[in-house]
Amino acid sequence: MIATLPGPTYEEMLHPHRIDPAMRARGRTDGRAGLFDIAWRDAEGRPYVDVLPRELTGVDAPIAVLYGRDMPTGSHKVGAAYSVLAEAVLAEGLEPGKHTCIWPSTGNYGIGGAWVARQLGFGSIVALPETMSAERFALLRRYGSDIATTPGSESSARQVFDRCQALVASDPARMRVLNQFESFGNYRFHYYVTGNTIAEIAAELSQRGIGRGRVAAFASAMGSGGTIAAGDRLKQLWSDALVVGVEPIQCPTLSRGGFGDHQIQGIGDKHVTWIHHVHTMDAMVAVDDRECLLGLQLLTEEAGWKVMTQRYGVPEDAICRIATYVGISGVCNILAAIKTARYFGLSGDGLIVTVCTDTIDRYRSTMEQLTDENGAMDEVEAAVRLESIFHRQKTDWVLEATHALRRRWHDLKYYTWVEQLGKSEAELAALADPEFWLAEQAKVADVDRGILALR
Repeated sequence: MIATLPGPTYEEMLHPHRIDPAMRARGRTDGRAGLFDIAWRDAEGRPYVDVLPRELTGVDAPIAVLYGRDMPTGSHKVGAAYSVLAEAVLAEGLEPGKHTCIWPSTGNYGIGGAWVARQLGFGSIVALPETMSAERFALLRRYGSDIATTPGSESSARQVFDRCQALVASDPARMRVLNQFESFGNYRFHYYVTGNTIAEIAAELSQRGIGRGRVAAFASAMGSGGTIAAGDRLKQLWSDALVVGVEPIQCPTLSRGGFGDHQIQGIGDKHVTWIHHVHTMDAMVAVDDRECLLGLQLLTEEAGWKVMTQRYGVPEDAICRIATYVGISGVCNILAAIKTARYFGLSGDGLIVTVCTDTIDRYRSTMEQLTDENGAMDEVEAAVRLESIFHRQKTDWVLEATHALRRRWHDLKYYTWVEQLGKSEAELAALADPEFWLAEQAKVADVDRGILALR
């Protein structure tokens, strides 16, 4: 058994300002972030949140964005990776030097896993599709991880799972798969840390005259099914809060039982994840991957800045902030939040919350390819994009949940998890019981006690 686990508890990730500064400092190297910096807040308790200007969104309801830019590795996926590994250390006795962590991913979870594994002394292999951005691969190499590429695109999760199983078969004594799609450490990080952070931020924003101290809707794309778990906590606090799932039109698995390839790196993997609590989801929204790419370019290039500030009155300081914390999936979530506001008629005091997972720095090469294909974005094109993608975001591709739909989403898990990955039908049936999820949520306290004991 590993002698120590020098990382934070769930409670410390929720309230990092309560951590002993000396302990936090010991975890840092040459001023760089350490494990105790995994949080939605800085050391002084200030949240990583921004409220989008109405001049950009075109809707009255305020849209608050939590961003992962300032977490270690520049993405909130590092929190899920740490939580999954910490729980595996406690439950399975994983040891550095003895076990190698395999991280099935489309990029950000793998990057977070490579960084966390290095912090804790584990070997690391990241399995991900070969078509992910060049910047993702560069970060994995920077963190010293081995890389196992698989055929296909963002939505080709099956190939990633197959590669992980082959790696385990090659050395079963050493290899351990830390699967974000089924590991409840991922669920618990977002249920407890992200969910409670959002609730606290809602109260803080109300003191600034934004919203009424409660969340009207939470919109989150499903990649691993982790981030949307924050909605479970929000619905416990406000039963009428809307939890809105998001996926690409090009891969509408929950919307239409569909499939396909798409370009929103980080979401939409042609299956329903094991840890996705579909029974608490109120609606599904699908967003066009093309609009996400064009919207990201609008928000991060000079021609877009000029048009937004000079013609449409978007505050310059707001644009400067937004440009530093959006990536493709972040734009996807923002467009889904706008669509949610329009479809459900949310008013000026109905706070909508969403998440930006990573930043433009992971997509410069993707933006260059977009320019090569379409030519440079000029001011006319920038105005067209702002109007058509943001101000006139349509209310199509919205599917309100019913009992029958939730059951259908639940049953879709069968094809991946029972037929392919060895779960039993009894285990699948258990996921329909609300008591199952309450029991998983309650394990936060036990995990925290375990981490403190090893620390």
